[in-house]
Amino acid sequence: MSAQVHALKRAPARAADHEPTAEFFEPVPFKVYTQRDLERIAQLARLSPEQRFEMKVVSSVLPFRVNQYVIDELIDWDNIPADPIFQLSFPQRGMLAPEHFDRIAELIRSAAPKDELERAVDEVRLALNPHPADQMLMNMPLDEDGNRLDGMQHKYRETVLFFPSQGQTCHSYCTFCFRWAQFVGDKELRIASSEARVLHDYLRAHKEVTDVLITGGDPMVMKTRHLRDYLEPLLEPEFDHIQTIRIGSKALTFWPHRFLGAEDADDLMRLFAQLVESGKHVALMAHYNHWKELDTEAAQAAIRRVRSTGVVIRAQGPLIGHINDDPAVWAKMWQMEVKLGLVPYYMFVERDTGARHYFEVPLVRAWEIYQQAMQQVSGLARTARGPSMSASPGKVEIQGITEIGGEKVFVLRFIQGRNPDWVQRPFFAKYDEKATWLDQLVPAFGEEKWFWQDEYEAIRDDRLAAA
Repeated sequence: MSAQVHALKRAPARAADHEPTAEFFEPVPFKVYTQRDLERIAQLARLSPEQRFEMKVVSSVLPFRVNQYVIDELIDWDNIPADPIFQLSFPQRGMLAPEHFDRIAELIRSAAPKDELERAVDEVRLALNPHPADQMLMNMPLDEDGNRLDGMQHKYRETVLFFPSQGQTCHSYCTFCFRWAQFVGDKELRIASSEARVLHDYLRAHKEVTDVLITGGDPMVMKTRHLRDYLEPLLEPEFDHIQTIRIGSKALTFWPHRFLGAEDADDLMRLFAQLVESGKHVALMAHYNHWKELDTEAAQAAIRRVRSTGVVIRAQGPLIGHINDDPAVWAKMWQMEVKLGLVPYYMFVERDTGARHYFEVPLVRAWEIYQQAMQQVSGLARTARGPSMSASPGKVEIQGITEIGGEKVFVLRFIQGRNPDWVQRPFFAKYDEKATWLDQLVPAFGEEKWFWQDEYEAIRDDRLAAA
């Protein structure tokens, strides 16, 4: 048993007054390390001085944050640098393009003035597509006067995303994160709001919305009282159209003690139970990238405790090189998720942002991994959809690779689209063994445009005009 985990007996349930059911875990101090603390992480002494310098260079551009639980419980330090959780949480030289790495490295070696280094870092970040899929341009809703509502996204008719300012960090950072721009301290790149009123007013005015997704960052870094301020008002009759409350989080991986021995963990469980008992469907959208994240006592106890409130845990994550580009990893992860009571939900394609060149996997290989993993699991794990690209037009799924009329093609469909009429309609792209994202594909059979392209471009032009 880990030195950090002290499992005792399970307490009885008292659902009527929202008393949580769980094993009791003693509180564990939360200890976090950022870029300035790299030299204080004892395990990194195993690395060469050059490797540690490379980490310093990369973490000057891309955000770095890791906590003691991840270091002690999830990483196999005898398998460095190949260990998947080490790749998931620690910077690697290949995450920056060679020209970007060399530029920043030379400035650091020469002790360049701070403002010169910061300018160079900003320029490199802007070259990394900090906000993919037009999320700043097309996803953020406007008020009745045409002003952008900060801290929200409304891309699909039924679902609104809200970014509470108290939740715009994480217990640890994923090296591949498509929301890395939230964490680099640039207000121009950040999406966040501290105004619960903005969310509630918008939902009152948009009765077509059925689902609210509280996202980040990670909302589970918030104190429960802040989360309650955003969610509890949704139990009022005026919000009966809100059927589902989703919370996007990787805390079950990176800090499961948030649900166990944390100061307000019991209050969080009471809030979950209250929301469920009110008739809302509550889904914790848990981010998993490898089965190792499910394989600790604390992680499994946290899952049991969350499920005891009636909250459904849905598991999703991207397919990423160096971490999980292996069908055996996905099959084992999905099997463990089902065994623990989670619902496999999505296999995403790594987004075209940040260190994409390090993590991206060709779409051909992504489909092969998905197909081969699916062949190894029962029907209960085949709820995982994918490989899915969250592109600007919508979520586009690769359904297969086949030959039609002598032409080899990708079979694609929209799982979600900016126009709901696009959803579930198959379309075809020319086979391309090197393509890694939707914008690298072209229509098959000599077609000049996708069936949705003119309408999408009109939607985009309208948003540009409004902005």
